[in-house]
Amino acid sequence: MRIEQTPLKDCFIVHEKVHGDARGYFIETYNSRDFKAASGLDIEFVQDNQSRSSKGVLRGLHMQKGDAAQAKLVRVLEGAVLDIAVDLRKDSPSFGQHFAIELTAENHKQFFVPAGFAHGFVVLSEQATFFYKVDKFYQPGNEVGIMYNDKDLNIDWKLPVSEIQLSEKDKTLGSFADYAASL
Repeated sequence: MRIEQTPLKDCFIVHEKVHGDARGYFIETYNSRDFKAASGLDIEFVQDNQSRSSKGVLRGLHMQKGDAAQAKLVRVLEGAVLDIAVDLRKDSPSFGQHFAIELTAENHKQFFVPAGFAHGFVVLSEQATFFYKVDKFYQPGNEVGIMYNDKDLNIDWKLPVSEIQLSEKDKTLGSFADYAASL
């Protein structure tokens, strides 16, 4: 396992060794001992989640606040997504900044999103299966979010607005400015 730091504090890309031959490949996608040794983090993931979406589906930007804040380890099993993390930790040197990475079934990259970050992704391929681990159980009363096209965050989602598909809930998310003012 190799960890690659991103410009955002505590947010990193995880590269696993791919063992492949003419028959296919094998990857050990998670090993708690190796993860702790490589990252320095002692995280106990408590739940795995998976979603499948079609091209243009954008899920996010979501997070859990307070004691329910979740760290996530995300990857793509099928297709390709543009994955986004936004640092919303008010005392962080990277507060309000975002990082984007393309995760695909072919590149086998994983992305670690620390607690206190908003997270979202948009599907770039015809279909994508997205998989992630979390270290806290979901608590609906602690969910907050920021609108994907927030002018202050200025995220390039790599697709025209006409192709973006949002859930009804995601259409009503707030602004980064309102979130920052609530801290």
